[in-house]
Amino acid sequence: MINEKKSDTTLLKGKIRFELFDEKGNIKQVVEKDNTFMAVGDAHVADQLAATVHEAKMGWIAIGTSTTPFSAASTALTSELDRNALAAGYPEQGAAAADNDVLYKASWAAGDGTGAITEAGIFNSSADGTMLAASTFPVINKGASDTLTITWTVTCGAS
Repeated sequence: MINEKKSDTTLLKGKIRFELFDEKGNIKQVVEKDNTFMAVGDAHVADQLAATVHEAKMGWIAIGTSTTPFSAASTALTSELDRNALAAGYPEQGAAAADNDVLYKASWAAGDGTGAITEAGIFNSSADGTMLAASTFPVINKGASDTLTITWTVTCGAS
C-alpha cells in the first residue's frame, strides 16, 4: 500500500478585476478581489464534466449593492442591481501555463447598472440560475456616464 500525504488545497479559486471608466474612456477605478465558490457552483462544475450535462453553462455576470459576505451555501446575490451576458468569445480558456484558467468577461455601458456596486456573481441564466462564485468588495460608484468591465478568472487546480 502506498501512503501519500495529500495537502488540503482548494481545487477552484477565482480572482475578479473591475475596471471603471469615465465617459472619455479614462480609468477611474480598478479593484481586484478573490471570490467565494458556492457549493452549487462546485456541483455545476461536476455536472459540466459528466457525460450527460443537465445545467446550462455559465454565461452571465450580475452586480449588486449589498455588502453582506457570501458563504459557500449562498445561491444568489443579496441585492442584485443588474445582470449582463458575457462578452462575445467568453468564457475563454487560458493558454500555455494558464491553460487551467477560464476567463469570464462582461461590460456595463453608460446608463446600465448605475449605482454603488459592492457585490458580483457568475450565473448560468439571465435570471436566477446557478451561482458559480461571488464576491463582495469595496464600493465602485458607477455613474450614469461611466462604463464598467469585469474580468473574472477561475483557476481549476494549482497554478
